Amino acid sequence: MNKKLVLIMRFYKTEGPGYLADFFSQNDIRYQLIKVDQMENIPKSISEYAGLVLMGGPMSVNDGLPWINEVVKLIQEAIHSDVPVLGHCLGGQLISKAVGATVKKNSCKEIGWFEVQTLKHTPQQIEASRKWFGDLSKFEVFHWHGETFELPQNAIHLLTNKNCHHQAYSYLDKHMAFQCHIEMTPSMVESWIKSGANEMENEKNKEAIQSPMAILENVTNKCDQLNKLASRVYKEWSKGLRLN
Repeated sequence: MNKKLVLIMRFYKTEGPGYLADFFSQNDIRYQLIKVDQMENIPKSISEYAGLVLMGGPMSVNDGLPWINEVVKLIQEAIHSDVPVLGHCLGGQLISKAVGATVKKNSCKEIGWFEVQTLKHTPQQIEASRKWFGDLSKFEVFHWHGETFELPQNAIHLLTNKNCHHQAYSYLDKHMAFQCHIEMTPSMVESWIKSGANEMENEKNKEAIQSPMAILENVTNKCDQLNKLASRVYKEWSKGLRLN
């Protein structure tokens, strides 16, 4: 029997799977990339797939774009069918919308490398934080967002920082939604800075907006560290995949 594929959905040309593609290749996990930004057809059902991954994008889940409802229905089916779902930034917001949580404007735009802290205020947070992030209490990740999600019912809030309260949560143990980006590679960071140059110029000199020079400083080392963190998260998430 052939192994099932993981479905990855891309919503913007520069926001592909990044390091996640490397992780899947290294771990013999096959995937199909649907380029929604190129009008590729969205599957009508998740039944033929082992997992669902949603990448980022500059649009809002509140924009009323024609594909949003299709993606939301697919997420709802996946969760109902116990198929693991993983969201990065816009992807995390799509998960939130799918399970009834509000997505709204954040208190500020956040662009660049900023630290996030793990939350361990409850036994559930302690257990989930250890599961996904090991013994880490804080680590640096990449950010590029102006909106944020509220926490859905039954979610466990796992990551936060001073710029954005809700940075990540787990949902029903096997699904993960990130506001931040853990999938970055140096080439992705460079391409985002180019494509987002006007936005960065308009927002410069704000506390949560780093300059292009600051973002690119030691970018290879920063991405290497981020990839180690992402590898742990992706490995844990992959345990829920039904590949056969």
